[in-house]
Amino acid sequence: MKPVEILLVEDNAGDALLIRQILVESAIPANLHIARDGEQALTMLSDPDFRPSLIILDLNIPRINGPALLERWKAERTPVVVFSSSLNESERARVLQLGAKEFIHKPAELEAFTQAVTGIIERWARHRNEECHTA
Repeated sequence: MKPVEILLVEDNAGDALLIRQILVESAIPANLHIARDGEQALTMLSDPDFRPSLIILDLNIPRINGPALLERWKAERTPVVVFSSSLNESERARVLQLGAKEFIHKPAELEAFTQAVTGIIERWARHRNEECHTA
């Protein structure tokens, strides 16, 4: 199975490292690309040779925040899953309106965090990877 290309937009180095480790242990092979802020993410996404199968987006990132990134970058075929510690319902509704496929609250507990990331990969990356191989 060809690895799934995943863009993680996350400024918290600890969360990024934990997500990388979860992906290493995942049954779904994945290449993780990390943008530390919204500006870097837009630069990466503007490269025509870079087409991630999934974007995992934190909301509270520097330079260009998550909602602004969703406003500026539109890709109908690439699912964006917001993975944030925010509990703000209006923020949740806004990002879903802007095109995010799902909003997952980022748990503080390690096992719940692992299960949340694994669930995102299974729901969005595995499906996209299988689509790419049958097309």
